[in-house]
Amino acid sequence: MARLRVGVLISGSGTNLQALIDDCARADAESEIVLVLSNRADAFGLARAQRAGLPQRAIDHEGYDSREAFEQALTEALEASGVELVCLAGFMRVLTARFVERWRDRLINIHPSLLPAFQGLDTHARAIEAGVRLAGCTVHFVRPEVDSGPIIVQAAVPVLPDDTVESLADRVLREEHRCLPLALRLIAQGRVSVVGERCVIDAAAPDGALINPAPGP
Repeated sequence: MARLRVGVLISGSGTNLQALIDDCARADAESEIVLVLSNRADAFGLARAQRAGLPQRAIDHEGYDSREAFEQALTEALEASGVELVCLAGFMRVLTARFVERWRDRLINIHPSLLPAFQGLDTHARAIEAGVRLAGCTVHFVRPEVDSGPIIVQAAVPVLPDDTVESLADRVLREEHRCLPLALRLIAQGRVSVVGERCVIDAAAPDGALINPAPGP
């Protein structure tokens, strides 16, 4: 069976990219990364891709007169590599509706909150300020509205009384590194269907409830 051909878009250090690289290195992996693109030439994620022997390229958004022209360059590079699914792994550019619709249901993103809560930036600070008991991350199909779309995978972590933005971010990031590869595996296995604006996952059976703080004896 042919592996799903994946393109990954990054802007920074690429820790989620590394999680994908590691997972796709499995002998029985259903996906392969065929291109890594960054809008910043100094993104360390490009070095990660190079070290893994993956095709990688920087396409600087500042070199284009419009968002549409920049995104057309992205699409041309992705299509030239035969990309079938695009992963946004810390890609810090808001995409136009035209690009999103071009890749509809073939474009996924990871966001550091339990969507639809805390869309946008500063998610960890906002979670702490709101006093929520659980924070987390979400992998979802992308829609034109920022941080929206059918949810594929979520993970929850406790928000501790003494949490800082940094400590909560570290806890959530560890789950991001699990959730993004999981979402990719589910899609590559053909287990994800989009029905309306909801994802249905074949043979998914969540076990019980997560309560925080845990009930006492």
